[in-house]
Amino acid sequence: MTHPTTIDENAPIVADHTIRIAAPLERVWHLHTRIGAWPLWQYAITQARLDGPVAPGITFHWETAGLSIDSTIHAVDAPYRILWGGPAHGITGIHEWTFTEDGDEVVVRTRESWAGAPVDADRGNLAAALDDSLSTWLDALKTAAE
Repeated sequence: MTHPTTIDENAPIVADHTIRIAAPLERVWHLHTRIGAWPLWQYAITQARLDGPVAPGITFHWETAGLSIDSTIHAVDAPYRILWGGPAHGITGIHEWTFTEDGDEVVVRTRESWAGAPVDADRGNLAAALDDSLSTWLDALKTAAE
């Protein structure tokens, strides 16, 4: 199976968000990659289950905003980068997270691309929803880590 190596830069929707977190890199990485524990700090996610280790080819299942999503991990460079994605409700999403130490802080950057018929039909609203979702996720990660 071939895995993407980055987001789809040519997708109709590409979101890019960054936040600084005043916490050790290992803490931030651990919170973010303990997928089964996401609902404990990321309240928009109601369920999450990982079907193995955090490794390429492993699938995890999660629910957010009433939607069930199955994502496959495509790449991992612990504790600096994780890339996952897959189809969900007609949208092909690819989501990249990077974690960079900067003194006593961690710069977390998340980039996500969306493509598919629902995106083509309602690009503006879906772009706004993705931006809001990523901002909420980053804020929750910051709160949990600090």
